[in-house]
Amino acid sequence: MRVAQAIPQNQVKADELAQFDTVYHQFHQAVYANICKLVCEPQMAEDILQEVFISLWENRQTVNLQDAGGWLFVVSYNKSMTFLKKKLRETSVILPDTEYLAAISEEQPVDEELFQLRLSMVEEAIDHLPPRKREVFRLCRYDGKSYDEVADMLNISVVSVKDYLKQSTQFIRQYISRHYNNIEIPGMYLLLIYFSQQG
Repeated sequence: MRVAQAIPQNQVKADELAQFDTVYHQFHQAVYANICKLVCEPQMAEDILQEVFISLWENRQTVNLQDAGGWLFVVSYNKSMTFLKKKLRETSVILPDTEYLAAISEEQPVDEELFQLRLSMVEEAIDHLPPRKREVFRLCRYDGKSYDEVADMLNISVVSVKDYLKQSTQFIRQYISRHYNNIEIPGMYLLLIYFSQQG
């Protein structure tokens, strides 16, 4: 684990490191998958992942490690946005998805309360999915499982996994547009893209 190498072992309590390792192994795959969906660069995603978990270690006295999922989600999102904004400033190339890039350029650092509000809207939509589609969506988007892994776990075909995921993301976007079109939630467009990324 690259993160562990950055932690001064002689200054670490054994129980703290054990708890941190548990959190890392529980969440690193899903956090990495989510970062990849935003930055689209595996090597950079690994670097951001390391930054996220080093930050978690440095803040372990104030973050409840037993309930670190939300914190990791917010911090990885913010660090990914920081990387993308820097990339936008440094490049002179016109990239294809201008609406997505415009949303990134306007995105401000996300506090946990705002992010949880956005996420609760997505969760509400997910709760209205049929059970199998809901299960596929959570495994792919929240747990970072691959299509093949989900197909094996649920004993369905990879084609079915892709189809369920496509239908689910379309439903979620339509649900939020239909039920919250009069509410201005900063960054909501980006979050919907975030969940809709394939792979």
